[in-house]
Amino acid sequence: MQKRKLGDLEVSAIGLGCMGMSVNYGTPPDKGEMINLVRTAVELGITFFDTAEIYGPFANEELVGEAIAPIREKVVIATKFGFDVDPRTRERRGLNSRPEHIRQAVNDSLKRLKVDTIDLLYQHRVDPEVPVEDVAGTVKELIEEGKARYLGLSEVSGQTIRRAHAVHPVTAVQNEYSLWARESEDDVLPACEELGVGFVPWSPLGQGFLTGKVRIDQTFEKGDIRRIFPRFSLEAMAANQPLVELLGQIAEQHQATSAQIALAWLLAQKPFIVPIPGTRKLGRLQENIGAVAVELTPADLREIDNQVSKIPVQGPRGSGHEQLV
Repeated sequence: MQKRKLGDLEVSAIGLGCMGMSVNYGTPPDKGEMINLVRTAVELGITFFDTAEIYGPFANEELVGEAIAPIREKVVIATKFGFDVDPRTRERRGLNSRPEHIRQAVNDSLKRLKVDTIDLLYQHRVDPEVPVEDVAGTVKELIEEGKARYLGLSEVSGQTIRRAHAVHPVTAVQNEYSLWARESEDDVLPACEELGVGFVPWSPLGQGFLTGKVRIDQTFEKGDIRRIFPRFSLEAMAANQPLVELLGQIAEQHQATSAQIALAWLLAQKPFIVPIPGTRKLGRLQENIGAVAVELTPADLREIDNQVSKIPVQGPRGSGHEQLV
């Protein structure tokens, strides 16, 4: 497995997003099977694992914590704070990045993850009631106390990155980024490049759409977040199908899969980009890892950009935190 740098933090070139192992994609799979999948990922060379307190809530951190307990020294763990969750009912109560709440959330995450230090600690979403400078300052204190190693931000603008970075170096930014979600190219990626900040695309495969495995007429089970994502309406999926067809054509030329091309495209954009595709299946995990061996030529990249520019994506993207139905 190739390695990449998020700021000063070295990780595998592709990480593993663990959210779907516990929530948001229908009935959760067997916990024991997912623990085995995380450990298999380490054996296959993945060192970077992404979770958050809100995934469950709490259940995904507990799963990841149990999975990495015997292999802690081999992995980099990223988790996130920023939501107010009732600890008894596990009900979401909105955003909360007040300093005292950050401290409580981090202490709870440390217990669930069974670690002494969180490697990469993200603010999950910007809290409009709390200046990002206060958030960065609180995480800076937690780093000084040994409870975290690096500061991250998620779903932020270039301006927010700069404001936080002025208080404490930002190591990584996690925004949605893929061939059908390219807003971060406007000001976020330039800010990251200028400041030496790593970039971690969430949903690099478009919630599975870019793999070509989602049927145009597919319906999603209760508990699958895609049921309420506008881009997964029947009309939007039909309109966005040319993007999938393009990936399939490029994949055929490279004897690869559409998912591998989508990930290889991301890896080719900047050397500080580390996508974190999620999966529940060993075969898909192996497929995603194979993307690091796919070499897209400058001509390939020009052709992809040229063709994608002619395909207007239909439907606004989901935030990932809509209410499940």
